Amino acid sequence: MTQVWINQQPSQTVSPFDRGLAYGDGLFATMRTYPKSAQQSGIMFLDLHLARLAQGCERLDIKWAASVTLLAHLSELAEQYPNSCIKLLLTRGVGGRGYQAPENAHVTEITSVHEIPIHYQTWQNQGVALATSSITLAQQPLLAGIKHLNRLEQVLIKSQPLPDGYNDWLVYDTQANVIEASMANIFVVKSRQVFTPAINQAGISGVMREAVIEVLLSIGIDVRIQRLSQRDIVDADSIMMSNSLFGIIDVIKVDKTSYQPWVHTIAVAQKLQTTLS
Repeated sequence: MTQVWINQQPSQTVSPFDRGLAYGDGLFATMRTYPKSAQQSGIMFLDLHLARLAQGCERLDIKWAASVTLLAHLSELAEQYPNSCIKLLLTRGVGGRGYQAPENAHVTEITSVHEIPIHYQTWQNQGVALATSSITLAQQPLLAGIKHLNRLEQVLIKSQPLPDGYNDWLVYDTQANVIEASMANIFVVKSRQVFTPAINQAGISGVMREAVIEVLLSIGIDVRIQRLSQRDIVDADSIMMSNSLFGIIDVIKVDKTSYQPWVHTIAVAQKLQTTLS
């Protein structure tokens, strides 16, 4: 089903001198479209995705803003491909051989459409089991939080074969702080308090993480953003993980420790309108 557009034109070819290819010089967003049965249409949390891309571009000093042409293109894709994944990838554009960015680079916008993995619905219904990855994330505050194209750490993490019965990896940084799952942010519940790892040194500030926090606050549940350790994982009452495609789901096991599904997970998912069917 995958279809690709380069700067809103059907194409699957970028310049071999594109800085996204040469240096990972860019950012991306993975977004979900509403199903036809939803009360609204379009891309879920589009404003949050665009705001995060704009913030990432500012931090990388990439001159970009979502154009009317791009917004119309995304709207058209959302209408044509309901309940799908739309990936928007931005690179600084074509540059020379060296690291120095050209002064007048033109951003390359790459959009593609993908099916939402079928097993995500099973994960929503049954929860997931995580195994701790032996590969840790380096601390780099200049890049922490943004969804940049330098994802070699995640490639290495995903190249590890998961133990039987486990669905994804739980990832720490080099200082033994809990950061995220390989594809999702983490929430920990202890004594009715919700915690999510601080990601000012490593990790991604997911759009769904932000949306989940907003929903929790709206229903009177406090959320604390702080450093979390392995002990916090072991002592947790419940654990959840979130991303833009499956919303929020329960983690029922980490390594050898089992957890109860959180009492509010289903209600939060319903408020987010992320339940797959």
